[in-house]
Amino acid sequence: MRDECMPQSLAKVWIYIVFSTKVRRPLLQDASFQGEMCRMLSYHVSESSCVSASVGGHVDHVHLLVGLSRTITIAQLVENVKTETSKWAKKAAGGHPEFSWQSGYGAFSVSESLLDLVDRYIRDQAKHHETLSFQDEYRRLCEKHGIEIDERYVWD
Repeated sequence: MRDECMPQSLAKVWIYIVFSTKVRRPLLQDASFQGEMCRMLSYHVSESSCVSASVGGHVDHVHLLVGLSRTITIAQLVENVKTETSKWAKKAAGGHPEFSWQSGYGAFSVSESLLDLVDRYIRDQAKHHETLSFQDEYRRLCEKHGIEIDERYVWD
């Protein structure tokens, strides 16, 4: 008789995560520090058993394209990444002793077929922000994904 149970659990879920520095302070202005921050974000995504596909940012926020592990929630991943990188940034060269991320974040699902497009978007952050503020960018992302935001609370 054939066993009808599935012997293993499989998942492949891509998440696009966006969050900013506390009150959008431009603490990522220094290009060297911003590059190191992106490497640290990627490292801590990987340390959380997830896949770090792309990380980029601008002076006051970051974008991450992550292959989510089936053993961690989005909230756990974001909390871990923010906590560890904040600790690092307080002591790192080019960092700031009061470095902190905002308490909230945006997390959006990404289709496998759009991974390259999202990766390019993340890597071209400097270009996007020549004409677009973080707030306008975030509003567009939420609108595109059918998420209503309350402006009184989303910017902490």
